[in-house]
Amino acid sequence: YKSTLLASPYCPLTTHVLNTGMGVPGAHVALSMHRMDPSTSIWNLLTTGTTTDDGRCPGLITRENITPAFLPILVTNTSVVCVYLQIVFTITDHSQKFHVPLLCSRFSYTTYRGS
Repeated sequence: YKSTLLASPYCPLTTHVLNTGMGVPGAHVALSMHRMDPSTSIWNLLTTGTTTDDGRCPGLITRENITPAFLPILVTNTSVVCVYLQIVFTITDHSQKFHVPLLCSRFSYTTYRGS
């Protein structure tokens, strides 16, 4: 299964949440993205979304809203074991595609820049 939104040039950032402890997708996980205002050092909300049944969140942000910046993805969900975490990354070239998977278990989580 490949969503057309995931392959869309207007969706430059994708994510996939997996509960590796249970071996299931991280379904219905609340996500939000913020951008830091360099003049105030305050994080401003850009967008919110929720993962699908398969743990993906297509269409989270559009290319127009991606600019070179530090961007955190905030994850909030008790059913995936992780109650709250923040993944902060930097975008220096907004024309690139970014895939930020999140692998969670009862005791830890990991993420990486995918392709």
